[in-house]
Amino acid sequence: QEQLVESGGGLVQAGGSLRLSCAASGRTFSSYNKGWFRQAPGKEREFVAAISWTIGATYYADSVKGRFTISRDNAKNTVYLQMNSLKPEDTATYYCAADYNIGVLITTPRNWGQGTQVTVSS
Repeated sequence: QEQLVESGGGLVQAGGSLRLSCAASGRTFSSYNKGWFRQAPGKEREFVAAISWTIGATYYADSVKGRFTISRDNAKNTVYLQMNSLKPEDTATYYCAADYNIGVLITTPRNWGQGTQVTVSS
């Protein structure tokens, strides 16, 4: 069964760090490009970061550049999001996403995890 399972969310003070993980299961998802989106209450879901599963090219939203780092472990079929210098405006539910097409992944991915909550207190 193809599945994306996030973990690592929690409550952190502003300026702190968290690392999210997303484990992919299933033969198809293991080779898909993967990324992260987030959705704050009352706002639309927005792109955060993505990584090409084959060559490791990375893509970031302007709002997180220099603070967040996406990485992958191909052997574990896991993608990570290291979040540093967190701000209260980073508070959201963070979703892992996967798609065969990197362009689709960044805009309208077709496969989603269930989400993990990140709360940054001021």
